[in-house]
Amino acid sequence: MDANLNAELLDSVLTAAGQTAAVAREEVRVWSMSGVERLMFADGATAIFKYAKKPFDSEDQALRLAHTLGVPVPKVHASAVLDGWLGMLLEDLGTPIRDADDLDGAAAAVVLHRTRTGAALPVLDREGLRVLPSRALDHLDQLRKAERWHDTGDIENALDRIAQAAEARSAGSTTAPFGWVHSEFHPTSLHIGQRGWRLLDFARAFTGPGLLDLASWHGTLDDPDPVRLRVFLETYVTEGGTPDALAERGGIAAEKWALGWHRMWAVEWFMEQSIRWINDPATDPIYVKTVRRHLTDALQLLEV
Repeated sequence: MDANLNAELLDSVLTAAGQTAAVAREEVRVWSMSGVERLMFADGATAIFKYAKKPFDSEDQALRLAHTLGVPVPKVHASAVLDGWLGMLLEDLGTPIRDADDLDGAAAAVVLHRTRTGAALPVLDREGLRVLPSRALDHLDQLRKAERWHDTGDIENALDRIAQAAEARSAGSTTAPFGWVHSEFHPTSLHIGQRGWRLLDFARAFTGPGLLDLASWHGTLDDPDPVRLRVFLETYVTEGGTPDALAERGGIAAEKWALGWHRMWAVEWFMEQSIRWINDPATDPIYVKTVRRHLTDALQLLEV
């Protein structure tokens, strides 16, 4: 993000909050599409400045909705949009007292999934799942027309296979839990502090199958582990989640359904990033490698 635009966006957010200029700024995490900074003020107070561009530019709405509905999230003091960038001044939760574990994750998911959703959230229902492989094929077509993603016939074949099976495998999409989906539900998105827990990073929240959250908890860097996820699903039910979370759907076990569709959801997202949001040919090798790995997992998990 351009430094002048960043400074102007911060000034807009501080003005909207009725706050004076920060005396110090400390980078917490910054990448090409968003950033997080800690601000220090003259009176000793601190706040978090978070900024992001499309498609992460409506997080303030999701956080305010979640807060209104009783989900523990950091408070949005003020927000502003400038030249396509969202800026938010957020409550500073401080340093976590410990890392979140599986029990914390299960309990937080129960609270989130019990919360009613709002009309402002995008919806991913059965039809939305069913068309994911077709949308990914459209992205692949655009990439090839741009003379990118060469020698990816294996990716096309895998997506074709999933597309053919998608009608059957997407069954059960609206089986409970269906509602709030955090979509970046990882231990690092759950802040455990002195005053309890808060969920962070609602930039891509939507209404859909809650099992996608549970499938994302253990991340995607390691091979998917259906047995581990089954244990997590059982913990979720024990913590008060709906027993339907354990129900077979799409003709396969809940844990395989969740992991398989989560990988397919990630594939479509990475391919859209590659052609639309990032659109940098230099990143193609890492994106192609990641998509291949997730598609291999999806084929096995969805049994197609």
